Amino acid sequence: MKIFYTSKFKKTFKKLPIWLKRKSIEKEKLFRKNICDKTLKTHKLSWKLKWYYSFSIDYSYRIMFEIDNNNNVYFINIWNHSIYK
Repeated sequence: MKIFYTSKFKKTFKKLPIWLKRKSIEKEKLFRKNICDKTLKTHKLSWKLKWYYSFSIDYSYRIMFEIDNNNNVYFINIWNHSIYK
């Protein structure tokens, strides 16, 4: 599995507070080992975002991603639940 970062993801990541950057890096390491690790709470999104998945960084923040047919992973964005509003 290869992980690619979209420009939107990179831009959002740069703006995060340092504590959240560190936490997201830790979670990405877990993700690389096991995409379905229980602590990540990986799940498919719904409604307008039904083509994507996400996993938890902490209680509020998520990394949204998609997987192509070759099992390449694309990190799309980092967001909190305000995206649903």
